Amino acid sequence: MTIFEAADQTSLAPLFRGGWEPTRAVLESVTAIIDEVRANGDAALVAYTQRFDAPDFALADLRVEIPPRSLARSRIPPPIAAGLEIARERIEEFHARQCSEELSYRTADGTYCALLVRPLHAVGAYIPGGTATLPSSVLMTVTPAKVAGVARVVVVTPPARDGSVNPAILYACALCGVDELYAVGGAQAIAALAYGTATIARVDKIVGPGNVYVTEAKRQVFGSVGIDGLAGPSEVLVVADENAQAALVAGELVAQAEHDPLARVAVVSRYRPLLEEVAALLESDFALETGRSDIIAAVLRERTFLIHAASDAEIFAVIEGFAPEHLALQVANPYDFVPKVQRAGAIFVGDDTPVAAGDYMAGSNHVLPTSGAARFSSGLHTADFVRTMSLVENSRARMAADRETLAALAAFEGLPAHARTALLRQPADTKAST
Repeated sequence: MTIFEAADQTSLAPLFRGGWEPTRAVLESVTAIIDEVRANGDAALVAYTQRFDAPDFALADLRVEIPPRSLARSRIPPPIAAGLEIARERIEEFHARQCSEELSYRTADGTYCALLVRPLHAVGAYIPGGTATLPSSVLMTVTPAKVAGVARVVVVTPPARDGSVNPAILYACALCGVDELYAVGGAQAIAALAYGTATIARVDKIVGPGNVYVTEAKRQVFGSVGIDGLAGPSEVLVVADENAQAALVAGELVAQAEHDPLARVAVVSRYRPLLEEVAALLESDFALETGRSDIIAAVLRERTFLIHAASDAEIFAVIEGFAPEHLALQVANPYDFVPKVQRAGAIFVGDDTPVAAGDYMAGSNHVLPTSGAARFSSGLHTADFVRTMSLVENSRARMAADRETLAALAAFEGLPAHARTALLRQPADTKAST
């Protein structure tokens, strides 16, 4: 396995390449699916679900009844139920601490200004199906919405081949208080959430991870509905020093590699012997012994980067260039690094904090920016489920003082009707004399 130098920008270009760039085939396929759902509603959802997921699917299967919590809990292993319960509590606490408070103030001239906070009315959460069952994604998307006060939270998820929804997903929905659950996935589910059908009422915003078709669908419907972002394949960058344990470093790379054959995983260190130890582990049975070996092998072969840095400055250049979804700091002085990190989805500090803690139990959110989007966006958080409105009430004194200047600015920008609205507000002394 090759060890690259941090200064070798050519070799590291695939690691630093960001942005959402679906193939023409994906783009056209998603456009066709969205158009079909907009034209034919529920009938299109049923047809696509029969084609991609459950051959015997019927319209009656679309809306899924969420069982009472106690019944749903009885259908999954107790340790899984307990783990989901602990995770939900921690997610709720972490996100409740993020709640935005309204602000207001009155200026010296008596003008009143405020910033008002309102929850979104309806949110749709996409929960992936496919190669893994992800009840944790229900917790990560629904709990912050409930904390924010969203009135209607809808979950969509692909059904199994028999048309059913996994019991762990059902329990997570019951645990989090999901209002509506639909057994539909893919781009067709995104279209239904964005535009509505006879069965599924449209929402204000769509959140949650998905495959390339789901993500492209979110991009195409944005503008008709809000979205949290465009989530690509998983990523991790481990920063390690001479004290790091090679097995912990390699373990993080393998853990993210098992998500997706398009995942990108990397480690950067000034200590070359550590990189050599990591390389040896990744070339041994260690890499494949946990399963999902075909996916992991593809990532290790094509999208794994072991990077030797000559200085801390080169380490930070790698961090900023990659802007990784997950950044693990396995160094002796992590809090010397943290203030200098500007671009990462989430940071995991120390040997006792695997990235998987953030995926499940830490309370932080695992819906994070990928593909370089950490340059300009954040992980899912409570503010994603609210919107703000400014409020202004001019005092008479302010309006009188601003009248002529306000009119002049509007006229200068070629908006005479705007200017007139200022001049129609007569000064206080003129108004009193009439």
